[in-house]
Amino acid sequence: MSNSIETFSEAETQIEPPEAFRKAARISSREQYERLYRESLDAPDAFWKRELSELTFRSPWTELVEWKLPHAKWFKGATLNITESCLDRHLGTTTRDKVALLWEGESGATRSITYAELTRQVQSCTAALRSLGVQQGDRVAIYMGMVPEVVVAMLACARIGATHTVVFGGFAAESLRDRINDCGAKVVLTQDGAPRRGAPVPLKQTVDEALRSTPSVQHVVVYRHMKDTVQIQMQPGRDLDWAELLAKHAGTGSSAPANSEPAIVDAEHPLFILYTSGSTGKPKGILHTTAGYLAGVHVSTKYVFDLQPNDVYWCTADVGWVTGHSYLVYGPLSNGATCLIYEGAPNYPDWGRFWQIIDRHKVTILYTAPTAIRAFIKAGDEWVEKASLASLRLLGTVGEPINPEVWMWYHEKVGKRRCPIVDTWWQTETGAIMTVTLPGAVPAKPGVTGLPFFGVEPDVVTQDGQTVPPGEGGSFVQRRPWPSMLRTIWGDDERYRQQYFSDIPGYYFSGDGAYRDKDGYFRVVGRIDDVLNVSGHRIGTAEIESVLVAHPSVAEAAAVGRPDDLKGQALVAFVTLKPGFSASPSAAEDLRQQVAKEIGKFARPDEIRFADGLPKTRSGKIMRRLLKDIAAGREIKGDLSTLEDRSILDKLSK
Repeated sequence: MSNSIETFSEAETQIEPPEAFRKAARISSREQYERLYRESLDAPDAFWKRELSELTFRSPWTELVEWKLPHAKWFKGATLNITESCLDRHLGTTTRDKVALLWEGESGATRSITYAELTRQVQSCTAALRSLGVQQGDRVAIYMGMVPEVVVAMLACARIGATHTVVFGGFAAESLRDRINDCGAKVVLTQDGAPRRGAPVPLKQTVDEALRSTPSVQHVVVYRHMKDTVQIQMQPGRDLDWAELLAKHAGTGSSAPANSEPAIVDAEHPLFILYTSGSTGKPKGILHTTAGYLAGVHVSTKYVFDLQPNDVYWCTADVGWVTGHSYLVYGPLSNGATCLIYEGAPNYPDWGRFWQIIDRHKVTILYTAPTAIRAFIKAGDEWVEKASLASLRLLGTVGEPINPEVWMWYHEKVGKRRCPIVDTWWQTETGAIMTVTLPGAVPAKPGVTGLPFFGVEPDVVTQDGQTVPPGEGGSFVQRRPWPSMLRTIWGDDERYRQQYFSDIPGYYFSGDGAYRDKDGYFRVVGRIDDVLNVSGHRIGTAEIESVLVAHPSVAEAAAVGRPDDLKGQALVAFVTLKPGFSASPSAAEDLRQQVAKEIGKFARPDEIRFADGLPKTRSGKIMRRLLKDIAAGREIKGDLSTLEDRSILDKLSK
């Protein structure tokens, strides 16, 4: 990664936040940001005491952090239950009757649940799970769709002190089985089915298949969401109906249900295990604990999204991923936000669905993935132009680096040039946002994630840990522990050490490459594994993709390497075109020449392969490992359970 950041000429574009937004923002200048940031590093105890003062701790911490590389303990001595900060603390305020969850089903059905109502449902679920023998320290697997009950399930586990593991509803039975067995889950919470583009996804059936070899599971609780269209088999003695079970444990009048009180746990009590969707090998169970995770998501939600009391906040991520955990559930609810949940596909019944939802519910904050934005670009501008989108005031991106061209489309077509964009970099392992362009404080640079968030000290270094000068690429590391960092890999602490702390000793290494510019902004360019060595030149695939997507004909691009006897690696680019453009040899050559012009002749793709679509997970991420296999002519291996459309692989392989 020795190429200069000058390759990314688009990154020098600076978009100032609108003056009206800046004046009302929680952080309204770089000076204010710098002051808070320095305090978070130099006087962290004072910083965190003030920023967490509105949350509920049963006892305060006696020591802020204990750091014994590679293990951290934060807020030592503190006790709490995270649901008291997300629910109970709001009941004595006007937030009590504010909508907590605003749900829209794929069919168009809607539900609104206030904080008081959500609290009562969580209390009933807590008592119900305790009646099944779930205790503090047990593990509970949650395999559900995007319904309010999945939030209830997570919070009920947390209220008991049982560690939840949410498994994305797109995973197959084998993947669900492996995750249940790895953590030893005692109970599984699921639903009969979930709609996806008008057809049901048989969740309960998948659970039944998985549970043929899961000796730890004692009970399955089933929420009947599609009972008119999905038939299920209930196993006597093991399976219980969600509604019937919770009804038995509902409170009377204004009284809370019996046995629904929150378990008060230590700051380092395991809150959840979330398995990374690895392509091969045993999945990694990322362990997050209670107080540090709450600190990270609470403070980042408030400042990154400039959260205001009347916001309607929509994070489009599935709750089965960490973004759903942090920025659909725990972060927003601890701040008393109104959170929109949509259960369906973004293009059902057509590509206007997202924009109709925003107008219908007056969404003010939209947080989504670059892959989704690129799909909307490919669908055509007419869909977004049909909508008003007048309610929007802030946009965000998450999941992978965003190409500058895609950033500008998002800014112009969705944000109408009036909405700041927060481009966030973080990981399942980090728990919370690590670098960001705070929306009222500093100008944004398209495609550049921005400055460090509070309490975070990132750096770009060489393999031996030396900081590289601005404009030069290197490994993206963290120099100090932060509250929401993972604590270990469940059941495999040695793997934790090797995975995150062995490549560059003394530092947490994200696995990503990055640059830092003269203004201190970071640009994360993707996995170090995605850096190719072409005839001795090291180049990131994200660089190639950014240039290709900047071409007016290109909707999406993914660049991968394939083995080459002469060059070491040859570069293959898979490209989907916008409506109105056709694939041809001349179009391919035009794209190759654009890369040569913008980056250099050494980076010119050896092959451009046009495609109707790229293989993606249901959360919208391009599965580049599959493209690598296709480019190399290898048999496709590994887990395909999250693949959105398997027919794409057949077309690409021909």
